[in-house]
Amino acid sequence: MTLDVVLIGLFFIAVQIFANIFVKGPRIRSFRWLSFSGGIAVSYIFVYVLPSLHEEQEAFSGELAMESELYILGLVGLMVFYTVFKTADAQQKKGRRDGQALFFYIQVGFFTLYNMMISYIVFASDVETIQGVFYAMAVGLHFMAVSHDLWREDKERYEKVARYILAAGILAGWLVGILVPYSSIGLAVVFAFISGAMLMNVLNKEMPNEENAHLPTFLISAGGYALIATLLKYFFQW
Repeated sequence: MTLDVVLIGLFFIAVQIFANIFVKGPRIRSFRWLSFSGGIAVSYIFVYVLPSLHEEQEAFSGELAMESELYILGLVGLMVFYTVFKTADAQQKKGRRDGQALFFYIQVGFFTLYNMMISYIVFASDVETIQGVFYAMAVGLHFMAVSHDLWREDKERYEKVARYILAAGILAGWLVGILVPYSSIGLAVVFAFISGAMLMNVLNKEMPNEENAHLPTFLISAGGYALIATLLKYFFQW
C-alpha cells in the first residue's frame, strides 16, 4: 500500500467526519461551495465516469451476451437510489417522526454502501498518483455534498451517528479494495452500478437550483475541471 493510497483514504474519511463544519457555515458560503462542488461533480460525470463506463463495456463486449449489460447495471443503480430518495421524501411530507427517523437511517445505510463501493473502485483500480489525487478531489467533494443533504434532513442524527457510519463505509471499501482479490469483470460490475447511482445523485442533489446557486462559481468549476481533466488525460493517456 503506497503513501498516496493512505493519504487519499484518510482524506475521504476526514471529509466525511468533518463535513458538517462546512455545511453549516454562512448561507452565502454554502451557496458558493455547493455550486463549486456541483460544477466539479457534473464535469467528473461527463469527463470521467461516462467515458470509463463506455470503455468497460467495450472491453468486455466479447465476454458478454449483449452490448449493454453494464449500462443496464448503471440504470439499476440509478433506479435503486432514486427509489430510496422518493420514499424518504414521501415520509418527510407525511410528517411522521418515527417514519422520518427510520427512512433517514435507511438512507444512511444505502449511502454507507454507496461510499463503500466508491472507495472500493478508487482503491482497487490501478491509477497513477496524479490521476488518483485529481479524481480524489472530485469524489471528496461529492462525499461532502451527500453529507450536506443528509445534514439538512436531520442535523442531530447526522452529527451524532450518521457521519461516523458513513466514514466506516469508506474505510470498509478501502480495506476491501486493497486486501481482497478481485476480477476485472467484478470491478466493472461494481463500477457500472455505482456510476448510475452517482449520476442520479449528482443531477438530483448536487446541481444547484435557482434558489441556492452561485452561477459564476458553478460555471468556473465545471469548465475549469473539465479543461484540466481533458488536458491531463491527453498528456498522460489516462
